[in-house]
Amino acid sequence: MRRIIMGLVTVGALGVALSVARAAHKTPDAKLALHEGSVAAGVGISWGKGRLSYRGKEYRVSVNGLSVGDLGVSKIEAAGEVYNLGKLDDFDGNYTAVGAGLTIGGGGGVVAMRNQNGVQVELVATTQGIKLALGDAGVSMKIERD
Repeated sequence: MRRIIMGLVTVGALGVALSVARAAHKTPDAKLALHEGSVAAGVGISWGKGRLSYRGKEYRVSVNGLSVGDLGVSKIEAAGEVYNLGKLDDFDGNYTAVGAGLTIGGGGGVVAMRNQNGVQVELVATTQGIKLALGDAGVSMKIERD
């Protein structure tokens, strides 16, 4: 019983922290969508591709180090909002966790991360049963330049 209560308190505290952070940001500067194929047992996934929507334009993004804690899943998608993005060049970098990851009711996973330029990304996995996790060195994301 005590574990259940502590779990609920932890989830509640994380929810409040994310709400406060979101209220402080007001509106996102950009939107990020990530997608990938299948996941092998115990291997995780390095995502690979995404799209950043920023100031009316779409940019291809490469992503390395974001893993998925589930087995036998195909068609993984995550989407979220980007904050504190003053200029496009600030997006590139190594992102580390801000707070903890969370698996939400209905099966989606949530992760918040920030890079060395102060850019913050909040992602929600839209595939059911997915838990998002950052790699040991965080996540590297960068705009693919032509």
